[in-house]
Amino acid sequence: MITRSLRDGRVVAALLVLALAVVVMLNQFAPTRSAYSARVTNSGNSAATAPYFTCSAAVASDASGALFAYRLGEASGSTTAVDASGKAANGTYQGTMTATTPSPNACVRDTGSSYQLNGSNSFVSTPKSVVNPTTFSEEVWFRTTVAGGLLIGFGSNQVATSGQHDRQIYVNTAGQLVFGSYNGTTQVITSPRAVTDGAWHHVVSTMSPANGMRLYLDGTLVASNTAFTAPENYTGYFRVGYDTISGWPGAPANYYFTGTMRFAAVYTTELTATQVANHYAAGR
Repeated sequence: MITRSLRDGRVVAALLVLALAVVVMLNQFAPTRSAYSARVTNSGNSAATAPYFTCSAAVASDASGALFAYRLGEASGSTTAVDASGKAANGTYQGTMTATTPSPNACVRDTGSSYQLNGSNSFVSTPKSVVNPTTFSEEVWFRTTVAGGLLIGFGSNQVATSGQHDRQIYVNTAGQLVFGSYNGTTQVITSPRAVTDGAWHHVVSTMSPANGMRLYLDGTLVASNTAFTAPENYTGYFRVGYDTISGWPGAPANYYFTGTMRFAAVYTTELTATQVANHYAAGR
């Protein structure tokens, strides 16, 4: 009886060891399973990786230094480009104003349409003249397939062709972005690559006595000149989508921009590299 009990005990022990081995093997090959579950509620879009979830919020964060900020999201036929900066500097749509909602749209988390410029008479004029801005930033989202046209610039005339014109961002005949200023001589900085690929791009130009000229494309500094720190001294108006580019390197025959725009703004401050990167990230 004792011998049989010992034998039975060994059998039971062996079975237990075998069962344990089977459990270990099953755990090794079984799919990973979490030991808990959780639900995340994010009704305020606070889980965005960018500091600002929308372009509207990004621009609003720096609106204290803005001359104007146009979302360019009005309906077709509108005459007023509403200033979202709080400065009451509403612009005026000149020529044909057409709203469009391309897919994808720039600033995909922002509601509203984009402004389609026809390349012949569409542009936005601003209501207030500015005396010799020496520190400033110009910003716009755009897309185009046409090599040529003014994005944003500063000119001596509010709506007609300007006699004096500089502080201009334009697309040259090679499809590159150019930021130009003038003070006795013409000085330009140019993006290394073309932007006429039909994709949305974000451009910011800055100028200041401390840092000279800088050109950012899609959140990254692509060109700069620290030596050219003073633009031409005159009183003028910022223009969006059209003014003369006569005499500038790579200037096209047609000065009107052909393509689509969203969120055009001009600031009386020099946006930092971090601010520019944050504005771009808010639109991706």
